[in-house]
Amino acid sequence: MALDLFKEKGVPLDRQKFTWKDLTRRTYSKLDDDAFTRVRVILMNGIESEALRFSHACARMNRELREPLAIIRRVEQHQQTLVNWMNPPDQSPVETTLGFEQVAIEVTASVAQHEPDPYLAQAYRFGMLEDFDHLYRYAALYDRLEGKDPNYLVQSYSDIIPGRPTAIEHRHPLDDIRRPYDARTAEPLTKIHALTITAAEHQTHDYYMTIGPMFTDPVARQLYAEIASIEEQHVTQYESLMDPSESWLEKWLIHEAVEVYNYYSCLHYETNPRIKEVWQRFVDYELGHLHYVMELFQRLEGRDPAEVLPKELPEPIRFDSHREFVRQVLRDEVHLSAKGTDFVPRTEEAERTLRYREQLNSEGSPSETVAAGYHWRPGTELVDEAERLGTQAEGRMQ
Repeated sequence: MALDLFKEKGVPLDRQKFTWKDLTRRTYSKLDDDAFTRVRVILMNGIESEALRFSHACARMNRELREPLAIIRRVEQHQQTLVNWMNPPDQSPVETTLGFEQVAIEVTASVAQHEPDPYLAQAYRFGMLEDFDHLYRYAALYDRLEGKDPNYLVQSYSDIIPGRPTAIEHRHPLDDIRRPYDARTAEPLTKIHALTITAAEHQTHDYYMTIGPMFTDPVARQLYAEIASIEEQHVTQYESLMDPSESWLEKWLIHEAVEVYNYYSCLHYETNPRIKEVWQRFVDYELGHLHYVMELFQRLEGRDPAEVLPKELPEPIRFDSHREFVRQVLRDEVHLSAKGTDFVPRTEEAERTLRYREQLNSEGSPSETVAAGYHWRPGTELVDEAERLGTQAEGRMQ
């Protein structure tokens, strides 16, 4: 049964409590749990990070909203802590990175297929192909640094093959800005999608900027620098899809709806019962936040929240493999680039983008270096060792 956003009130703010033990509970297993549990944890960490980012920016611009923002923001801080601390300590930074890219591929693929606005759907497919290539580059880095098979983590849900090559994804800033939806006519799902993907990409950017300098391997340091730059391009693209004429309160209302929607989607698909309980709890908490902001919206702007929100939540994000869809997009659209707000064949790129890319790659491309000679195959270090021993045995027999 669909969730009625106006009827379901959730848990009131004064009953949303945490303790330190509650916030730092048992993690998921990086190998035993389904890969989409990792995907959901990473996604929701990004959604909560976006909630905090928006709340602080809004507070700096709105004296009247500072107190209500502070009240909800503290709960969001603790929700993000609980979600983020479910990542296991034995999951290396590169393994977490592979999870980030699987989020970008599978969540964006689901959004692209359900987006009602054709232009926005094209933008999601465009970015998805670039993230698809990032997974391949980081898989090569994983092999280089740890000698392990990335499929242990992605569990065959996502292909590990090149997409639109990272080296040609670099574009002039003016070629990464897109046309926004019209807040007056756009469907609520369009608004939810745009903010969801912006949040996920922004957290990816921030994670790479934090992790990149911690590596000693020079290729790893350069690769994180290169892909972090692309993630900044993606944040620029996705946030520009949102209508800047929406008021601060209207945007806050959309943020709360996005949190309800994403937690509800996680709840719908989660297979780990301990983590499913967290998703249910935060669906209820976010419904409480949503109704708190709905009341502010009515009182301060004199508008009906039904102007902005859907009565019922749309179909949940599909946390499932989108392999065939991704392959089809790869076949049909890998040749595309962007010029201004339009998607164009690479042969029609703006001169400013060609000059920008040539300068960045003038001393080499880390994404090309790390993948030189790399082709994913199952097993990696175990297969290599078995082949080495087999070769030695054959030599002795001869």
